[in-house]
Amino acid sequence: MAENTPSIGASQIKLLEKLCNAIAVSGDEAEVRKIVLEEVKPLADTVRVDALGSVLVTKVGKSEHRLRVMLDSHMDEIGFMLVNDDGEGLFRFETVGGIDIRSLPGKQVLVGRNKVPGVIGARPIHLTTSEERGRKIPLDALRIDVGPGGAGKVKLGDRAAYATKFRRVGPSIFAKAIDNRIGIVTMIELLRHAPENVDLCLSFSVQEEIGLRGAGVAAHYFNPDMAIAIDATPAHDLPVHDGSENTFYNTKLGSGPAIYTFDSGTLNDPRLVHFLAETAESAGIPYQFRQPGGGGTDAGAIHRSLAGIPSISVSVPHRYTHTAILLSRMDDWKNTLALLHTALTRITPALLAQERP
Repeated sequence: MAENTPSIGASQIKLLEKLCNAIAVSGDEAEVRKIVLEEVKPLADTVRVDALGSVLVTKVGKSEHRLRVMLDSHMDEIGFMLVNDDGEGLFRFETVGGIDIRSLPGKQVLVGRNKVPGVIGARPIHLTTSEERGRKIPLDALRIDVGPGGAGKVKLGDRAAYATKFRRVGPSIFAKAIDNRIGIVTMIELLRHAPENVDLCLSFSVQEEIGLRGAGVAAHYFNPDMAIAIDATPAHDLPVHDGSENTFYNTKLGSGPAIYTFDSGTLNDPRLVHFLAETAESAGIPYQFRQPGGGGTDAGAIHRSLAGIPSISVSVPHRYTHTAILLSRMDDWKNTLALLHTALTRITPALLAQERP
């Protein structure tokens, strides 16, 4: 393996575990930002934290005629915010980001900077009516319960996140915040092994889960020639209930990095789509196209910034998006890193000099 070829080993897995176990619900990304700053400062040419809290990093290449390539991964995760104190350690809360309310009762959470343990409580099923059981539980019927002993340790406005701890089981990774801590570690490795033919502009952005807010600001700061959003994407690849073929799988675990063509927020630049696919094929790297549909990444904000920025998204597939525990495969992560690094080493100004279809 070449000296400047990145890989996923024990240290990268340990960093992913540290990041996934950290709490950084949108708008309060401080814990993850601290870890990111510790990692990037020894590697970067410049590092700054912008007004929204994103970490903006540059690594200048050495060859002539370099493109400025923006890479983006978001630091924030979905979660909850305490909004009303009902007494006795019971708090009404609002969701932060897209969360299915049906999945919440009984989930363990950690609240505030001190990570006070709590549980999301609902009325027991055997105390509900048959009519109530047939309806979706409304959010205002749920409470985060930290108990009387935890009541004085949290306050209104505190964020809460799932208490799930990182686990690796054979080829699989289980964690609460693979979306998008897996992108964060990938981007750090790309910085550690930065190609000399491009200027890397790295945005570890905030508030993606509530409207792609940090990435758009970062794009204005960097003014790049092109951008790649590195994220985690749903793999809706479970068998359907009647045993027939699942033809609406979105992406599949084990099939490699997902290259986006379009989603609800972005028509990805066709030149970049073709370039990444051709790079994967020529390098023998497994890949898949993410099926068109809903959802989106920070590319949705980046490509509309300034006078328009050619953009594309590449994601590691995972199951059980925006729940208490996500599942990804190690090989998909490794191949995503390999594809992105190989592509970066091959990028030249001729790529964007082509006429856009």
